[in-house]
Amino acid sequence: MPDKRTAYNNKEMLDWTAYFADLMETSPEKIKLINICGKEKNVIPTIETHKRVIIFADSTHENLFYDLWEKGLGDYDIWYAEGLTPGAEIKNSKIQGMVSHKIEKPTVIFVLNENTREAYRIGIKNEFFSKGTVKYVGKEIRAVIMSLLNVGTHDTIAIVSGESIVIEAAIIAGEGQIIAVEPSRQDMKYMEENVAKFGLHNVEIIPDLSDESLEKIPVPRLAFIVATKYLEEDIRRLLKKNPKMQFVIYTLELDILSGIKSIFEKYDIKNMEVIQISVSKMDKNSVFVSQPSPWLITGEI
Repeated sequence: MPDKRTAYNNKEMLDWTAYFADLMETSPEKIKLINICGKEKNVIPTIETHKRVIIFADSTHENLFYDLWEKGLGDYDIWYAEGLTPGAEIKNSKIQGMVSHKIEKPTVIFVLNENTREAYRIGIKNEFFSKGTVKYVGKEIRAVIMSLLNVGTHDTIAIVSGESIVIEAAIIAGEGQIIAVEPSRQDMKYMEENVAKFGLHNVEIIPDLSDESLEKIPVPRLAFIVATKYLEEDIRRLLKKNPKMQFVIYTLELDILSGIKSIFEKYDIKNMEVIQISVSKMDKNSVFVSQPSPWLITGEI
């Protein structure tokens, strides 16, 4: 009876990794594996941040080659074969040459991206995000925020009205989940555009922190909140979801900053620290122009 499985088991993935390592004359430890059979994972960010990637795919991603080409990866070299075990013919092509090819059987794809730097993308330039009414925080300040969040590969983080932070956190937490809370319909639209633009599949967008919305999401370890007058309510609701929540709060408003200490004390949030960041950049006229200087407040139960 023919094998109708569409997912690869551990032994098969290891066998294919050893096969491609020998074929490409490299070490298996230098190859990043990603299994997307029946799953949604961040394929594009993975390729963009690793020199060598093996993708295990099946018919649940029949248009994978087209999707990669559409995201600007058409010039990348690939080697691919169908089957659960090594032995089938290995074919070589550019991704752009595979645009019309649909994946109908278990397929192994080796992607070579020799020119990439294998590093996290912290501090993405604002021009790479979708343009709209959202005013993105400067990339230098965002890099500091990302340092405070200390995102892990399998992390779950709730981010309230922090569009660009969502994108950077989701790229790092490739095996985790980022919960983007976007109360504004227009901001939600731009958030959806950015998620699609960066090829992310681990972002869940919810409209608010109501009980109904929070019931549908996994438990976050940490919350990043762009503070508004509803800050206390946001904290109260998030603590219902995770009584041991950690917080990073962003504000440009002195009156909000002055009230955070009492909110933390009310909800027994300890280890409060406050940082103010000031960044000035020289413009084309050799004049230093200051960016908005936010306060970043951290605390934990």
